[in-house]
Amino acid sequence: MVNRFLAILASVLLAFGIYTNAEPLHSQVFDNSFRTIEISPLSNSYLPPIWVMGQDDNPLVVSFDNLSEDRKYLRYSLVHCNSDWTPSQLQESEYTNSFNYADIENYKYSSNTFAHYVHYSFTLPNENMQLLRSGNYIVKVYEQDNPDEILFQTRFSVCENIATMKSSVSSRTDIDYNERHQQIEVEVIDHNHSVNDPFNDLTLIVSQNTRLDNEVTIKRPLLVSGNRYTFSHNSQLIFPAGNEYRRIETVAINAPSMGVMNMQFYEPYYHAILRTDNPRADQPYYYDKTQNGHFTIRNWESEHSDVEADYVVTHFSLDTDGPLTGGDIYIDGEFAEHLSKNSRKMVYDASSGLYTADILLKQGAYNYQYLWLPDGVSVGSTSLIEGDKYQTVNEYLVKLYQRRPGDRYDRFIGFGITFSGK
Repeated sequence: MVNRFLAILASVLLAFGIYTNAEPLHSQVFDNSFRTIEISPLSNSYLPPIWVMGQDDNPLVVSFDNLSEDRKYLRYSLVHCNSDWTPSQLQESEYTNSFNYADIENYKYSSNTFAHYVHYSFTLPNENMQLLRSGNYIVKVYEQDNPDEILFQTRFSVCENIATMKSSVSSRTDIDYNERHQQIEVEVIDHNHSVNDPFNDLTLIVSQNTRLDNEVTIKRPLLVSGNRYTFSHNSQLIFPAGNEYRRIETVAINAPSMGVMNMQFYEPYYHAILRTDNPRADQPYYYDKTQNGHFTIRNWESEHSDVEADYVVTHFSLDTDGPLTGGDIYIDGEFAEHLSKNSRKMVYDASSGLYTADILLKQGAYNYQYLWLPDGVSVGSTSLIEGDKYQTVNEYLVKLYQRRPGDRYDRFIGFGITFSGK
């Protein structure tokens, strides 16, 4: 009863804007038995988790596994957020069509796997959960009889798609020319002439390869011409180029796969011993077609990888010729949730002279890279280990939000994806 009263009080305070110092909400796993959390449009699993309003035939698909013998009775609810992922001032009834919860009823048990798990999935929006406002959302998953204990939460967005985003990437930047950086330029076309004050009402957010640590926020366009707004020649729109992602595959248990030195079984899991990686900063650029940090679940012997792909302890190692001081090394990639609260820090093993990390991963094809995070810094660097090569193919996501005077939330009005080196 007390918890319910506090929840109602929090909702009232939020509605009246009393929470002025709210922290951004992140994707986060609170119960480590929940794994392989994916959210993407039905049409393409490599696209960002954005639902375009009105496209009911292309909902977002949320899927995940629970390492367990038995099904749990799970439920989810939503939190509407501003462009910076802090909770908005909207009340639940303003962004959903009914009670803000729904049961997760679609589940399947794993089959022919050493690791037993239950695979769950649901779509957004659906008949039980409509999405009435554009913007950012957090979906929280919990057991039906214990709503106060969140098992995990993840992010997605809803876009009105009323503005066209034309983006381009160049290695001829304002700070160097075909060397270590890439620069983004974005032109916005406001088809509905809905933006009255583009210098004060717009927020542009740009991310590279779905990373959040080096995501940038731009508040003012450089140029406005009628219903066209140009964001360019801004130092924040210059990104270190990085390098092509490294790739591994654990799609086969009994056959060699890309990057796997050997596969061994120790109860209760298979273990994939990967080939030891080396720094590439001083090596020439080498093109490799990757998925820009994404991953794909796959067991090559099965047509139903969602429930027939096994879980494998995957052993990463990196040889830096001794320990590095002044910071830490992290494995970066969509599967590692980048530099987040669930990020994967490597540990230096003095006996082998290597940095190592052991991660339980579902069979599949994975992209990854190594980021150096100096002490006291929140943005990872590719320069020390991977190197920054201007030719690198990177995926850039640009998102445009609008907030007019008097509005209580940030409308998400347009987005676009562009690639460097193409």
